[in-house]
Amino acid sequence: MGGEFALRGHTADVAVEATADSLAAVFEATAGGLTAAHTEDVPAVDGGRFHVGVAADSRTSLLFDYLDELIYRRDVRAVLPTDHAVDVHWNGEWVAEASARGVPFDAVDAREIKAVTYSEMCLERTPDGWRAYVVFDV
Repeated sequence: MGGEFALRGHTADVAVEATADSLAAVFEATAGGLTAAHTEDVPAVDGGRFHVGVAADSRTSLLFDYLDELIYRRDVRAVLPTDHAVDVHWNGEWVAEASARGVPFDAVDAREIKAVTYSEMCLERTPDGWRAYVVFDV
């Protein structure tokens, strides 16, 4: 089952608050929030799917590194990542294996998101599943 996200105002930045019933789904929902922070309208134009794999010592660091890698791939590939699919697992370290559909920037009216930040970052288990709160520098 998928997660949900909401964009939250945050001084000169934008924050995403995401909830989901699983850790992987909250990663997907947070990445969906990153996409929505760029633009309200994601066209169906397809620049192909691409793979993202990251590993970290903690779940919070993994979420940060995953979002940071999406921003890096966005810049290198000149595409807006959307339609996120993520698998998160433990194998001696936390690992996220993910893919996203890239929408070419020339097809998108998007604002610039510069970076993910650790400012106020939160990833926690809740009675209903998982909650993430992430601030992006705009």
